Amino acid sequence: MSSAAPLGRGPKVRAAVLAATVEELSEHGYGAFTVDNVAQRAGVHKTTVYRRWPDRDALIADALADSVAAEISIPDTGSIEDDLRALARSLVAWINSPSGQAVLTVMVSKAAGLPSPPDSIRHVFRDRIRRALPVVPRAIARGELPSGTDPAELVKTLVAPIYFRVVITGERVTDGTADAAAALAVTAARAGLFG
Repeated sequence: MSSAAPLGRGPKVRAAVLAATVEELSEHGYGAFTVDNVAQRAGVHKTTVYRRWPDRDALIADALADSVAAEISIPDTGSIEDDLRALARSLVAWINSPSGQAVLTVMVSKAAGLPSPPDSIRHVFRDRIRRALPVVPRAIARGELPSGTDPAELVKTLVAPIYFRVVITGERVTDGTADAAAALAVTAARAGLFG
C-alpha cells in the first residue's frame, strides 16, 4: 500500500485491515498469523488495529465474518431448488476464492496439529447457516417442502458434501458439486427426512 495517503480511522481503515487479515491468513495460515504483519499490509500502525480489535482472534473472526457475509448471499428466488442451488453455488465460489481458502486454512489448522482457532471463529459458520435458514420456511409456505422440515438440518445437509470434498478428500468443488448437493438436500427434505 502506498504511504502517500494515510487511511485515518474510518471505514477505509476497517476495510483495509480486514482485507489484509484475509491475505495474511491465506499466505501464512492461522499458526503464523500476526497483528504486526496485518498492520504492515494495511499500511497502519498496530495500535490502530488494537484500538478496534482486542486480540488477533477477534480480528480474524471479524475478517472472516465480513468475508463470508459479503461473498455468500442468501437467495430468495421463489423456488427451493433454485434457492438451494444458488446458495450452494455461492458457497463453492467463495470456497474457491482467496478469502474462502483463508477461512478453510484457519478451520483445518487443528487437524494439521497447529494452534486451534477459538470458538468465536467457528461462530462464523454457525452464523452463516442461521442466515440461510429462512429459505426453508418460505419453501414450506409455498408448499414445496413438508410442514415441520427442520431448516438447520436441511442447510447442513446442503453444505456437508461440499465441505467434505474440500476438507476431507481434498477435491476441487465446482458448480456441478453445488448442483448435486442441492439436489440431494431437496430430495431428502421432500422425503420427510428432516421432520
